[in-house]
Amino acid sequence: MRFGRVVLIVLDSVGIGEMPDAADYGDAGSDTLGNIAKRRALHLPNLSRLGLANIKPIAGLEPDPSPIGSYGRCALASPGKDTTTGHWEMAGIHLEKPFPLFPRGFPPEVMNEFERRIGRATLGNKAASGTEIIKELGQEHMRTGSPIVYTSADSVFQVAAHEEVIPLFELYKICETAREILQGPYEVGRVIARPFTGSPGAFTRTANRRDYAVPPPKGMLLDQLAAAGVEVSSVGKIFDVFLGRGIRGYEKTRNNAEGMAKTLCALDSLDRGFIFVNLVDFDQLYGHRNDVEGYAQALEDVDRWLPSLEAKLREEDLAILTADHGCDPTTPFTDHSREYTPLLVYSKSGRAGVNLGTRATLSDIGQTIAENFGAKIARGESFLRLVA
Repeated sequence: MRFGRVVLIVLDSVGIGEMPDAADYGDAGSDTLGNIAKRRALHLPNLSRLGLANIKPIAGLEPDPSPIGSYGRCALASPGKDTTTGHWEMAGIHLEKPFPLFPRGFPPEVMNEFERRIGRATLGNKAASGTEIIKELGQEHMRTGSPIVYTSADSVFQVAAHEEVIPLFELYKICETAREILQGPYEVGRVIARPFTGSPGAFTRTANRRDYAVPPPKGMLLDQLAAAGVEVSSVGKIFDVFLGRGIRGYEKTRNNAEGMAKTLCALDSLDRGFIFVNLVDFDQLYGHRNDVEGYAQALEDVDRWLPSLEAKLREEDLAILTADHGCDPTTPFTDHSREYTPLLVYSKSGRAGVNLGTRATLSDIGQTIAENFGAKIARGESFLRLVA
């Protein structure tokens, strides 16, 4: 075992340029980082020190002649471009077909059965922003007691309800019912309970969100680490994406600020093992809303935090930064984008300045982590020997 602790940080949706098949997904020309940099100057000195601008030309960022990290990019081998697909691939799972999307809402055969089984009519049934749809339909929901059903650019079935109208235990039961119904061609990656409180004009989503994911196939990275006795902690939505499998300690988060703070806390509490982190704001707050300025500021916030992360890392630690897909806020669409993801690898005791090239799959990250802890997963080629 080369490194005592490994920290994998997923900058959710921070893509670094279109993949060769991007046009098949309607994403020709997508480049989340590159296109933001063309619109708005980015100040990312710490990411640049790691080698971000060495991966490919990015407007306004100079390649570092002696980066302290190693750098490259990862392709997504599985079809699709959603949260579950990207995270699962990091863990060694390759999908044969993408999780289904429902941009026009869910078909009558799903909704009729859902309403029959929960004993309530529903509102919405369309693709929408979570904050916007409760603004639009929250008052009607409070009047009728009908839960709000919506989806997004991800493969999700989301149910929003006011906590004083539909109690949490009932909302969770409603989502469990949806999970039972959504099988076969309707098997979305996640069903999500989205409770909120407040009054019309001032609704607020609460921290009582709960995700019901499709169970990941056995043998993925977290299973293998658990079998090897490796302690795993997660920060953010990782626990939900993997249904908690192999994870001993976890912290859910509301935003990037919490995610960054809790990552440092995890480093304080975990002596040896693996910390798996998702920083979600890039995707849910800015990418899907075409908010270039918000996205740019979020990148700079993470950049300012990196020295705090570096200070917490020991000589025998390894930090890896990547993403799960793209979500270019400069395009006319609010969907995810089929992009390569950046790969930045740093250790105080490991090699620096190694060009890791274009990796064929995100599973290379998982295989590297697995090899470090004496395990192995079904997919991916480890780059451990290149950075250790």
